Amino acid sequence: MLTHQDPEYLRTRLQVLIVEHRDLDDAINRLAENSLKDDMLMQRMKKRKLQLKDRIALLERLLEPNEPA
Repeated sequence: MLTHQDPEYLRTRLQVLIVEHRDLDDAINRLAENSLKDDMLMQRMKKRKLQLKDRIALLERLLEPNEPA
């Protein structure tokens, strides 16, 4: 589990996932605008985007303090 990882590693990983999520979102939007849409590819890309969103949320929870400041 990621809870034992160095916080700096987790922050770096979080940034990588955020960039990948944003790039995937852009690619999905371009594919949606294309008249020759590939529905299977679109479905796979959306599934990957949701997986990235879940991982991002997990890392954000791990990096945020549980107690209010």
